[in-house]
Amino acid sequence: MKDRITLTLESELLKRVDNTVDGHQVKNRSHAVELLLMKALHSDMPLKAIVLAGGTKTPLKSKFKSTPHVLTPVNGGAVIDHVIELFKQFGVNEIIFCLGQDADQIQEHITSKEHNLNLTFLKEKFPLGTAGPLRLAQKHINSSFFVANADTLRNLDLRDFHNFHTQHKGMATLALTTVDDPSKYGVANMTGNHILNFVEKPRKQNAPSNLINAGIYVMEPEVIDYIPEGFATLEEDVFPKLARENKLMGYAYSGQWFSIDTVEDYRKAVKNWKGVTR
Repeated sequence: MKDRITLTLESELLKRVDNTVDGHQVKNRSHAVELLLMKALHSDMPLKAIVLAGGTKTPLKSKFKSTPHVLTPVNGGAVIDHVIELFKQFGVNEIIFCLGQDADQIQEHITSKEHNLNLTFLKEKFPLGTAGPLRLAQKHINSSFFVANADTLRNLDLRDFHNFHTQHKGMATLALTTVDDPSKYGVANMTGNHILNFVEKPRKQNAPSNLINAGIYVMEPEVIDYIPEGFATLEEDVFPKLARENKLMGYAYSGQWFSIDTVEDYRKAVKNWKGVTR
């Protein structure tokens, strides 16, 4: 939520503020003042997040039948509620939800709760994958932003995550989590902090690491230029391009992470998920 204020500034200072406006990265005078204040207060955390909530039906059909995957209940809230709470904990004040199947049901669930956030809902006319929706959101993005899959539970320090991204100057930084058995996932092959590629579902003994994509990212607006029109995925169409240009970074964290793709995964999440904590 934003409040309207009135400022009185010296003419010369106002000219310097206006000179930062380019209509793209800095949209207008108000936006320029906001960015300059954030920089002065050392609060350069992204204030926007895109949540990918395509709305596919849950794979846990024996338990929840027609429930959208992102609305699967876990310990007091739907999975997507925990995703929203993580962003709220770290001061993100605007979330853009990219919706597909079951868009109305998911939007109704989100708006039925009091979040004190600026919420935008974008609906796909046809499936766009995990990358295509970012094109829909492009006009809302003018600085670093978070992206998160809405069907996974995770808890990490977003400020440290963003600081890592800024320090290493990547175009996109992926949060990576460690699993005991990487054979079910795409496994990060890295050199230093650079991600070279992902090896899909390797045999456990052949896996280059135990680090997998945690489904949450920090990105620069330029990433959207790498997304082809129509259906596209981050995993196959965008990240490999960035990796070839040494612009894809990996941030390993040790906090909670739970997939809920199988009944076994779900039971483990319900038993162990401690919620979002700072």
